[in-house]
Amino acid sequence: MKALVIYESMYGNSETIARAIAEGLREKFDVTVADVGTMPRAFDMDLLVVGGPTHAFGMSRPSTREQAAQQGTVRPQAIDVGVREYLDCSPTLAGLAAAAFDTKVDKPFLPGSAAHRVQRQLRRLGCRVVLPAQSFLVSGSAGPLKAHEEERARKWGTALAAAATAAKHPV
Repeated sequence: MKALVIYESMYGNSETIARAIAEGLREKFDVTVADVGTMPRAFDMDLLVVGGPTHAFGMSRPSTREQAAQQGTVRPQAIDVGVREYLDCSPTLAGLAAAAFDTKVDKPFLPGSAAHRVQRQLRRLGCRVVLPAQSFLVSGSAGPLKAHEEERARKWGTALAAAATAAKHPV
């Protein structure tokens, strides 16, 4: 079975989480990890996992990516295309197993989640969400990841693999 993990990452935190999720998925899936800027195709995949940073209470926009670039050094390709643009131009993905994740600042009572919005968009595209959206915490806008978040992402990837295969092959 094949899985595609697509990430948007300004400072590298969401990429680290995406790669950790992929490690957990590898127990049951042949996994490809791709930056959203490469516009990877989900054709012929059994599972799609999409995630990125939470900006202004949701998915990033060109303006929020520009603001992030003004606050610090970001990866050069990170400004052009984000998860929002990728999903906006995606074809229908009827029945494809999917899940969403994000990274967000660890502040109590801070509302918003890119992952919840990604999950809604995946459903609109016809995907079958196999686990609820998951947030992974960073210490500040540029990171770093909070302690143990990478391991938690690996475990979520393992749980995601189990949920996706159980949904595909019910007992």
